Amino acid sequence: MKLRIAVSAAIGLASGLFCWFLTKHFHQDAADFRWALHLAQKLLARQNPYDTPLEQYPLTAALFALPFLRLQPETAAGTFYGLSSALLAFGLTRHSYRGLLIFLAYPYWAGLLSVQWSPIIAASAFFPFLLPVTMAKPQIGLPVFFTSASRRGIVACFIAGALSLAVLPRWPLLWVAQMKHYEHFVPLLVLPGPLLLLALWRYRDRDAILLLLAACVPQRWFFDSFILWLIPKSRREILATVFFSWGAGIWRWYYVPHNFTEVGRWAVIFLYLPMLAIVLTRSVAAAATDPQ
Repeated sequence: MKLRIAVSAAIGLASGLFCWFLTKHFHQDAADFRWALHLAQKLLARQNPYDTPLEQYPLTAALFALPFLRLQPETAAGTFYGLSSALLAFGLTRHSYRGLLIFLAYPYWAGLLSVQWSPIIAASAFFPFLLPVTMAKPQIGLPVFFTSASRRGIVACFIAGALSLAVLPRWPLLWVAQMKHYEHFVPLLVLPGPLLLLALWRYRDRDAILLLLAACVPQRWFFDSFILWLIPKSRREILATVFFSWGAGIWRWYYVPHNFTEVGRWAVIFLYLPMLAIVLTRSVAAAATDPQ
């Protein structure tokens, strides 16, 4: 346990400091985390938190941003991403340390550059008390919620939802009205996304269900796909998917996409299809070793 805590703390500190450095160096304020801070600030000021079309997070995100309001934006961003990474690392090391290899995946680093929620949402799969964070960014939180929910986690989500409604009862209507400004792609609807339906062959496998659910929700960029790294379990599976994920990173480095359909296509090719291969070949391997 002491080693797990030390390793998780080291990963959280390193990622948090690097995130702080990048937001400071590139003058990003708190990057994408600024919108959760904006919600919290407006909430405390008793003002409409959806006073700009750029605010597209549900009010539940404000509950998690409140502890960071007293910090400088860059410090808040680094602290948030560092804590998210530390919690994920602690969950991953419950059974072995090979799970830490998922931090090498390109979507994790894309998320670090823009201070995203995907690491802490992935961490919620290990800790029921964290499950309410899936409500902060439901378009990627729902796949994790439906594949990892426990009784305690559902109770925690109910409490968080009730608290947000008690503070501002009409926020769901205000938030839904903002969705027309959300530019996105849906992996399943972007060629060759329909191939992901092959995961139905493994419909009893929770990893296959996670893959299918993630393919059905709207997403904006490669960092949203980081939750897929809850699927690979062995060292070989993790390293293979990490390797292919950097195809998306290299493509992005040399090419600026013209629309979100292009982003979706390359996300499917380099992030989703390798996960599909993992799910399907895992079933073949299981069948090959079945003594019957």
